[in-house]
Amino acid sequence: MIVIENDWLKVEISNNGAEVRKVKHKKSGLDYMWTGDKAYWGRVSPVLFPIVGRLKEDQYQLDGKTYEMSQHGFLRDVVFEVDEQTPTDVSFMFESAGHYINVYPYDFKAIIRYILNEDTLVVRWEIINENKEEMYFSIGAHPAFRIPLLENETIEDYSLHFIAAANKNVMEYEIKDSLIHEKGMSNDLSKIKLTDSLFAQDALIYSNIDQITLASNKSNHGVEIMFEEFPFVGVWSKYMDTDGKMAPFVCIEPWYGIADTYNTTGNLKKKFGINKLKPAESFQAKYKMNFI
Repeated sequence: MIVIENDWLKVEISNNGAEVRKVKHKKSGLDYMWTGDKAYWGRVSPVLFPIVGRLKEDQYQLDGKTYEMSQHGFLRDVVFEVDEQTPTDVSFMFESAGHYINVYPYDFKAIIRYILNEDTLVVRWEIINENKEEMYFSIGAHPAFRIPLLENETIEDYSLHFIAAANKNVMEYEIKDSLIHEKGMSNDLSKIKLTDSLFAQDALIYSNIDQITLASNKSNHGVEIMFEEFPFVGVWSKYMDTDGKMAPFVCIEPWYGIADTYNTTGNLKKKFGINKLKPAESFQAKYKMNFI
């Protein structure tokens, strides 16, 4: 594990997937990240690339050829190298170098940097196109936060608080059979209280949201996720069919991309929410996690 820390936070990050595994607040003593218990969900904060969500029939077409790729892509499973490191920030780098051309016919460099600023962890992404043609991709975050944070709390003590992008309409989407369907405009999205059945139909998905706070109504502890200009965000927890309860975590997932729509053609270049990069250009984005 790679460790960065300051007077507020201690963060542990794995080279596998450049995945944040632990965040401990030194002043409150709270551990904020999900444990990765495989009985519920074995990951903690994977980076999703070059797709977000699932493809229709787990495949796509590009320039007349069909490729197969499983949900959320492969970057979450590769081993990154540490590129630069100081006590309070670290950057990880992965270069594809032809290793994934059978499932994704582009070469790229991915740099993921984590920076501590008091009780905030800043996450910066950079994707560099190393091809002679335009590159099509999606990228997303999938951090999972442990709830409840305190022993005297329950899941029902927590709420999600939303801040919408200024002067933009919030659109809501739903997942049916792993594919995206548009539900329409959400006119009054400000607060949702957690219940065991909230994610029984899969993730809640929106566009034009700038910030989501997951916080206890009793202790006010929680996490603020700030992601201005991200086109989509998903909120998810695993619904346990066996006992009708949600798992003890919530994922807040800023995305540049989204799963396939139910009526997709399968053409990657025309995929809803897809991004493209010209040769030698780089895509950059960042989001922040403030631990309160």
